[in-house]
Amino acid sequence: MDLKPTDTVRAVGLKRNWFTIVSLVSRDFKLKYRRSVLGVLWSVLNPLLMMCVLTAVFSTIFRFGNIENYPLYLILGNTLFALMSDSTSGAMNSIIESAPLIKKIKINKMIFPLEKVLFQLVNFAISLIAVAIVMVYFQIVPTWNILLLPVLLLYMLLFCAGLGMTLAALAVFFRDVRHLWGVLLTAWTYATPLFYPIEILPDWMMAFEKFNPMYYFVTYFRDIALWGTTPSLKMNVICLVFAVVTFVVGLIVFKKTENKFILYV
Repeated sequence: MDLKPTDTVRAVGLKRNWFTIVSLVSRDFKLKYRRSVLGVLWSVLNPLLMMCVLTAVFSTIFRFGNIENYPLYLILGNTLFALMSDSTSGAMNSIIESAPLIKKIKINKMIFPLEKVLFQLVNFAISLIAVAIVMVYFQIVPTWNILLLPVLLLYMLLFCAGLGMTLAALAVFFRDVRHLWGVLLTAWTYATPLFYPIEILPDWMMAFEKFNPMYYFVTYFRDIALWGTTPSLKMNVICLVFAVVTFVVGLIVFKKTENKFILYV
């Protein structure tokens, strides 16, 4: 079947955009580990070191260590939350930081927030080595449910991309968003059961968790990697709804405002 001219142009555009994204991810990867002795190993060491510190604190001082395989419980929650936190923070600043390039050439501006999300996804993939090390240490054999990890990452990719595009657009017009987001992330961290069992929450906080997408994503990750259980259909539907709605909202906000970016960056 012959391709229409519009289809050919669209294919070329997609290929060019993908090449640009890959180039930017490669650039960010080199910049992150430039002049670092251990380099990419930090993506493995950082979650391991954080796990050790938090395990020492919360299993002794706050006594949450009664959770089975608590270090793995910690590292699963922290690495997934870090994926969201780092990718959305990077996406939020992406348009402002790319202002010189945006002013010089015509380029698809959506590339910049999406690249930041994909870059952090690569870092997350490397950090899974740390998760594997902890699983081996505690002799936890993954079940076939671990094969659902790509499904979870698809949910996370859509959610983070949507949230990142929304933040990127807002940050261009309201620079205070960049400072406010750090505060909100801190509150979100403590509102999500990353290092404590959800059972200790009061009733009003339990009601809040129903509207906390990261609670569902983290629970999904622990189900397939720690508990070896299959997430229910309801859990998958909830995660999918959070992911798709957030992505669609982010896409609409970004598309509605991107033509004005050049006036404010």
